[in-house]
Amino acid sequence: MKMTEEEFNATYAGALDALLEVMAENAEIDPEKFYSMACILENLRFFSPVLYGAIRKPDTE
Repeated sequence: MKMTEEEFNATYAGALDALLEVMAENAEIDPEKFYSMACILENLRFFSPVLYGAIRKPDTE
């Protein structure tokens, strides 16, 4: 089953949002570290098309 780029972006964004939510609810995480991690996650989301291109199987037809 192939995953389209739109499906990948939606799933990937959902996973990053879930991770951010779990971190926000954890009182043991320092707010400064939370902010840094949130910035990293935002950059990962920005580069999701690059990640999709890197992990997709090449079309050999």
